[in-house]
Amino acid sequence: MTIFKKIIDKQIPAKFVFEDEQCIAIHDVAPQAPVHILIIPRKEIRSMNEVANEDQNLLGHLLLVAKEIAKKQNLHDNGYRLIFNTNSDAGQTVFHLHLHLLGGKKL
Repeated sequence: MTIFKKIIDKQIPAKFVFEDEQCIAIHDVAPQAPVHILIIPRKEIRSMNEVANEDQNLLGHLLLVAKEIAKKQNLHDNGYRLIFNTNSDAGQTVFHLHLHLLGGKKL
């Protein structure tokens, strides 16, 4: 069980920004920018390599949630970055798919 699954199951506390039936969004504990939020699907998917055709709507939902969070965090006008890291060489350290939302400074 990953740390994200434990957070989803409320076994570990986290600073939630958003939550619905498909995903959660939390502040990263080791931020790489003034705003660094992780958008995590409730469905356990190890990485982008394991995404299936049936996950198409879920991925779209994650992107739309990211857009709304960016707007609420006042990043909409100046810009923000969205990143999926896939496997170790790309920097993925938790093997539960998650989308990084970074902003609040020039990246």
